[in-house]
Amino acid sequence: MTATAPSGAAALAVRRGERRWTEAELKEVREQLEAEAAGLRADIDRAESEVASRLRDTTLDAGDDQADVGAKTFEREHELALTHNARELLAQTEHALERMDDGTYGTCESCGEAIGKARLQAFPRAVLCVTCKQREERR
Repeated sequence: MTATAPSGAAALAVRRGERRWTEAELKEVREQLEAEAAGLRADIDRAESEVASRLRDTTLDAGDDQADVGAKTFEREHELALTHNARELLAQTEHALERMDDGTYGTCESCGEAIGKARLQAFPRAVLCVTCKQREERR
């Protein structure tokens, strides 16, 4: 009888002392990521629609004093910043889902070691182990 390498969830990298991923655990993380991605897409669509609407209605701003113009500009820039952040989170979320699909989920993109199952369950979009993340933040 020959031993075969684990496949699916059991094949994902884990740190020494951690239990292997179960299909149920991986399914739970995937569903969480997919729900977050759907919510982010809806947020982005809504924000883009609002910004486009504000840009179309520039004639409504005629006659505004400088304070009103400044407030509206601030609101527009704030909305654009939130949309940019949502796009970044969506990209990270989609990247995590791709890593699940290709079997690299749980492996640090910097050093190649296991990220840690507990870290991924707390922050499923993580692509770096704690050591590499700390090194990156010190730069």
